[in-house]
Amino acid sequence: MDGMPERRSGPGRSRQELDVTSAARDADAAQQASSAQEALLALDAGQTSTKARIVAPDGGRRDLRLDGVRTDRPLPLQLRERIREAIAESGTSIGTVAVGVSGLTDAARDVVELLEDVAPAAGSPHTALLTHDSVTSALGALGDARGAVVAVGTGVVTLGLGRDAVARVDGWGHIMGDAGSAHWIGQQALIRVMRAHDGRGPATALTEAVRRRWADLESAYIALQSDPRQVSIVASFAADVSRLAADDAVAAAICAEAAEELVTSAVTALRQVGEADDASTDVAVTGGVFDAAAIREQFTARLAEEIPSARVVSARGEGVDGAEQLVGLGAGHPLQSRIARASRDAGAVR
Repeated sequence: MDGMPERRSGPGRSRQELDVTSAARDADAAQQASSAQEALLALDAGQTSTKARIVAPDGGRRDLRLDGVRTDRPLPLQLRERIREAIAESGTSIGTVAVGVSGLTDAARDVVELLEDVAPAAGSPHTALLTHDSVTSALGALGDARGAVVAVGTGVVTLGLGRDAVARVDGWGHIMGDAGSAHWIGQQALIRVMRAHDGRGPATALTEAVRRRWADLESAYIALQSDPRQVSIVASFAADVSRLAADDAVAAAICAEAAEELVTSAVTALRQVGEADDASTDVAVTGGVFDAAAIREQFTARLAEEIPSARVVSARGEGVDGAEQLVGLGAGHPLQSRIARASRDAGAVR
């Protein structure tokens, strides 16, 4: 999905100086001890914004909000910039950076590039942990519990967590997936507004919401497809859909369809990890889409029909909380296989 550059070594450093080490999880205890006097930077990098948290050695925390990432562009370059921004804004020396990011397709490659070309100067991290934001969302929402997490923002991804299995469902981007996400909802709104405009569908109050951005509906698609912010612009119409759902049949139908898509993902994830038949299974929901009563209520009702033992719960925390937990995650946790690591330590690889 992302056009990634070929790997290349920075000036004066060989590829061997930067290496992904799956065996590094066995050295986590040593890593934490050596980093005891350094701050941790946790990043939850989404398409709309990046939430950053700096955890000081004494346990103090400071949260920052930075720009999001473009998933159609190389991620390491963007993440390095977010790291620099966090260091500059906080004035804090960072030892380890732990990142959950949307659009990640090759963690083993990108974690190396994340540290590459970042000069090993004072304040720069020497250790990086990188994973898809579905993993950090799951850790933030469920902690060590089993079940499923449905994380819905601009995009959407669902992760099922079983005793020994992990299953990712959707999260395939706004072109090929993200069913039920804010972008999907906004896109459905635009489609139905244009159907109403043509006479192919019923009139809808969503038309006025769209006209507030583009007075001329017939030229709106030209303006939209040439706007570099098109993904966030489309997603912004999800708020209008939820606001109008109580009184507008078209908006209500979109909410119902979004809820159905999200239920399908949750049920699929639970079945794939063997949690659908448990006596009690938690499904944590997170993200602004679930703030819409029409979507959350229908999601809860339909999930109960599909899996009566499932219990919809609010997330314990959010993605940045999950990113913070990456460093201390137990060696036997099923999510370990989805976390890539790289380190730089005086030229030695570990």
